[in-house]
Amino acid sequence: MFGIHDLALFVVSGLLLNMMPGPDTLLIMARSATQGWRAGCAAALGIGAGTMVHVTAAAVGLSALLSTSAMAFNAVKWVGAAYIAYVGIGMLRAKLKPEAEAGVRPAGSDPSLAATSYRRIFAQGFLSNVLNPKVALFFLAFVPQFISADSSSKALAFLILGCIFNFNSMLWCNGLAVFAAFASARLKVKPLVALWLNRITGGLFLALGARLALSEQH
Repeated sequence: MFGIHDLALFVVSGLLLNMMPGPDTLLIMARSATQGWRAGCAAALGIGAGTMVHVTAAAVGLSALLSTSAMAFNAVKWVGAAYIAYVGIGMLRAKLKPEAEAGVRPAGSDPSLAATSYRRIFAQGFLSNVLNPKVALFFLAFVPQFISADSSSKALAFLILGCIFNFNSMLWCNGLAVFAAFASARLKVKPLVALWLNRITGGLFLALGARLALSEQH
């Protein structure tokens, strides 16, 4: 249908690719471990929204500009690297709530770290994904392999496959958010450990931002 072939292989390959660690995985796990599964899911939904921007742009040909124009690629790359570094710095600067510093266990499910709003977490997931030109190039390289050359509607086929990929991605990412929050609760992660987990993730984000800044167009 629509020139799509080897759909089962596409689904399996997409799931395996989603399981590979990267900035998205780090953000989801850090937010879930320090603020609970809702925060992790907020990050996951932001990432999914960013993915749909890439899918739509690739389907209408906008992402092709990134693969042919060094100027466009570098512009998006530097903005993306700067934002990822900004998120990393924010995590490095995270502080404990006063009651946690005093050794008082927070009541209910309140986190020991100063909480970040779900809206801001969603925006972090969205921007860290949508400002990464490597994601756009990935879709341009991966998805067309499952669309026949004689397809009568390549753009529609691309959109369908992109939506399938993103749906599977959301299953994995939201499952990861719930698992990370559950594991954190079961292990009874102490406030200071959660703080350093946040800071370590921030350091990794800085490294990923530098890696993106130094990446070349392929």
